[in-house]
Amino acid sequence: MESIIEIGTIKDVEPWAQLRVALWPHHSLEDHRAELGRAFLSESGEAVAFIARNAANEAVGFAEATLRHDYVNGCSSSPVLFLEGIYVRPVDRRKGIARLLCNAVADWGKSLGCVEFGSDALLENSASHALHTALGFEETQRVVFFRKPL
Repeated sequence: MESIIEIGTIKDVEPWAQLRVALWPHHSLEDHRAELGRAFLSESGEAVAFIARNAANEAVGFAEATLRHDYVNGCSSSPVLFLEGIYVRPVDRRKGIARLLCNAVADWGKSLGCVEFGSDALLENSASHALHTALGFEETQRVVFFRKPL
């Protein structure tokens, strides 16, 4: 059976937050729950998340996106649809779920008038680079950020 892709809602918070911990383990489960409430369940119209479910109705992946009105590296329009995060459980990978999630995000962005879809990945994250390429993204530039405490 093909995966079901739905917009994330309050009923998805627990499994969604657990999937986020798998992607971003440097934040606690509680931090992820709070972020979901602030960013994706606030109905601001500036952010969306899609949840992928398997035949047993388990959440197996997610994609989160925002509309960015500031400059997005490699893009020339505004707003830009920006993929903030995408994750599929390892056991569910290579089944086209990430593509379904990304397509749902793209459709949402197009419905709001976006003509560009941006994303980023850490320089050393070659798996993410490969996924982005497979999903049709093209690399536009590489950046190293710097900071100096004052």
